[in-house]
Amino acid sequence: MKIIDLRSDTVTQPTPAMRQAMAQAELGDDVFGEDPTVNRLEAMAAQLLGIEAALFTASGTMSNLLAVLSHCRRGDEMILGDQAHMFLYEVGGSAALAGVHPHPIPNDSQGRLSTQEVEAAIRPPNIHFPPTGLICLENTHNRCGGAVLTSRYTREIGELARGHGIALHLDGARLLNAAVYLGVEPAELTRHVSSVSLCLSKGLAAPVGSVLCGRADFIARARKYRKMVGGGMRQAGVIAAAGIVALETMVERLAEDHAHARMLAEGLAAIKGLTLDPATVQTNIVIFEVRAGQATELQSRLAAAGVKVSSLGGSKLRAVTHYGIERCDIESALASIAQVLRDWSKYSRAIIN
Repeated sequence: MKIIDLRSDTVTQPTPAMRQAMAQAELGDDVFGEDPTVNRLEAMAAQLLGIEAALFTASGTMSNLLAVLSHCRRGDEMILGDQAHMFLYEVGGSAALAGVHPHPIPNDSQGRLSTQEVEAAIRPPNIHFPPTGLICLENTHNRCGGAVLTSRYTREIGELARGHGIALHLDGARLLNAAVYLGVEPAELTRHVSSVSLCLSKGLAAPVGSVLCGRADFIARARKYRKMVGGGMRQAGVIAAAGIVALETMVERLAEDHAHARMLAEGLAAIKGLTLDPATVQTNIVIFEVRAGQATELQSRLAAAGVKVSSLGGSKLRAVTHYGIERCDIESALASIAQVLRDWSKYSRAIIN
């Protein structure tokens, strides 16, 4: 039985071109700044995002942690969404390791933070309050179904942040999905931020890595913090080489993932027992609900049928399209999901109530 793995775009396998580049990469000691392949990747990423400098890291979580460490002082506070990856899925690193207090405010269904609520959350000078040191956005937004933040919206938050002398960090793990969806250059989406993280190992299919981009002085601080948290990777060009191939060859094909996600969403919406609005699907993430709230059971049954999805808790399940998933896989997954629900409904009315 073929397994169709839609749990995340992190399950992508490197392309043949990546494997070849990794085997042939020119190497040096990156901690000394002497790995030419790492240096090339960092320069490419900075140029792509229209930012002064970049730093290769082991993961998006590491990039985001380094951003918090580099922008903030211990005891500062950062404003971010209550559905943000940095708040929910990064092991509390900002508090545990950076000593920075998270101040979550609600994300709307499009992953946005209200400018009014952001401004209200900024702390005034007061001996009782932690000072606001950072505002964080996420583009695309994972928990909000891969929703895209526009450059106009990012500019609004950026102008608000600058007006208060506060840095703005963008968790851009899937930023290139947003750029492809909007049909704009990636730099258009980073023009008004202080720093941005970009993941190479999701839809871009590199096996490892992220890049953190910002001003040169910011990246110099982040480089020291990377060493502190154990991120000095020495001959890291062996994995940076795959990141170079990812940026050179894998960006435009993200549109295929978006098309497959829309196809999946439309098919799921037609299956009795599932709830979602296909019009909300913009990029490669599809979130759907089991009407009776039996998501865990359905997830298990789908896995047994060869279709893997992830749980977001409660009644919500998530499917993510990516490199390695083709149109025929979407067709097979939809057929399997429909059959699982039909079989389940034969003895359990709960799933179709």
